[in-house]
Amino acid sequence: MNFVLYFTMVWLGIKLVNLLINLLIFPVLRLPDAKRQTQNAGKQKVSLLIPARNEAHNLKETLPGFLRQEAGEILILDDESQDDTALEVDRASAQDARVRRMAGQPKPEGWMGKTWACQQLAQAASGEVLIFTDADVYWEKAALKAVLQRLRQEKAGLLSVYPRQITPTLLERGLLPLIDDVLMGYLPYPLLWTPFPSAAAANGQVMAFTREAYLAVGGHAAVRGEVLEDVRLAQQVKAAGKGLALALGSNLIGVRMYRNYGEIVEGLGKNLIEFHGRNRFVLVLSYLMHLIAYTLCWPLALLNPLWLIVGGMGLLERLLLNLKTGREFWELLLMPLAPILSTPIYLRSWARNYVWKGRVYSR
Repeated sequence: MNFVLYFTMVWLGIKLVNLLINLLIFPVLRLPDAKRQTQNAGKQKVSLLIPARNEAHNLKETLPGFLRQEAGEILILDDESQDDTALEVDRASAQDARVRRMAGQPKPEGWMGKTWACQQLAQAASGEVLIFTDADVYWEKAALKAVLQRLRQEKAGLLSVYPRQITPTLLERGLLPLIDDVLMGYLPYPLLWTPFPSAAAANGQVMAFTREAYLAVGGHAAVRGEVLEDVRLAQQVKAAGKGLALALGSNLIGVRMYRNYGEIVEGLGKNLIEFHGRNRFVLVLSYLMHLIAYTLCWPLALLNPLWLIVGGMGLLERLLLNLKTGREFWELLLMPLAPILSTPIYLRSWARNYVWKGRVYSR
C-alpha cells in the first residue's frame, strides 16, 4: 500500500508542476488593441466552417455569434440532419449573404462523420485561413480577430482553441473541467516548441489553419478514420514543420458540450479510450488512479494520515486549474466526486461499438 501511496504522490506532483508551468505561460485569447485591428483589417479572407448534424437546438443560440464575426464566408454543412438544422441555417442565410448551407453527401466507407463533413467544407471554402468550429461553440464579438492575431503572432500553421466550458449544472461543473485538466496537467506548453510530433494537442471545437498548412498535411482526408482527428492533424502539422499553437478561449469563445448526464457519458465515452492509446489495461489503470487519488484518499487517511497529503494535492490541482480557466473557487470541492461520476464514462469507453449522432462505429 505504501507503494501506491508514493506512486500517487509522484503522479500528482508531476501534474501540479505542469499546471504551475501552464498557469504562468499557457496562452489565453485576448482582444487585439484598436491599432492592430486597423492594421490587420482585410488582409486575409477567412472561411468559417461549421459541420452540423442534428444541431438545430444549438444553432438557435450560436448562429448570432458566428454572424458577428468578420469572416468572408460562413459555410455550414448540413450532415444528413433529421431535425430543423437546414431551416435554422436558411434563416441565417436570408439575413446574411455570407452564410451558405451545404447539403452533406453520404459518408463513404472508412470515414468518420466529422472528418467527412470537414473535408467537404474545406473543398468548398475559398479563404486563406480555414477555421473549423463546432455548432455548439459560442463566439463572442471580435473573437475571430483574437484568433487571427494569435495565429499571426505564433507564426503557426494551426491554432487550436480550447473554449471555456459553460457548465450551468452541478453535474457539468463536476465532470467537464476534466477536459481542461487533461490538457493542463499532462502537456506543459513548452513541449509544443519541441520538434517532436507526439508532443501535440488540439481541440476540434476550434481549429484555425492557414490554407497552406492544411493542404500540406493532406487535410481531413489524411485522418479520415480517426476519432481524435484533431490531435492527429496537430501532430501532422508539427511533423510538416508548419507550427502548432494552442490557446484558451477565455471569455471570447465558450462551449456547452452536453445538456444531460446521458450525453456526457456518450460523448466523453466515445473518446476516452482513444486518449489511452486504445489500450484497455491503461484505461483501467487510469480509472483506478483517479479513484484513489481524488476519492479513496480521504477514507484511506483513516489508516494512514499521509493520504491527507494526496487529498490536498488533488484539491490544489483543481484550484490551479480553476485559476487558469476562470472557474469558481468552490468547484474544487467537487473533485472527489469526479471519479465516481466518471465510472459510466469509463465503462462506455470499454465497449467495442458506440453510437454517435445516429451513426454506429466500431473501434
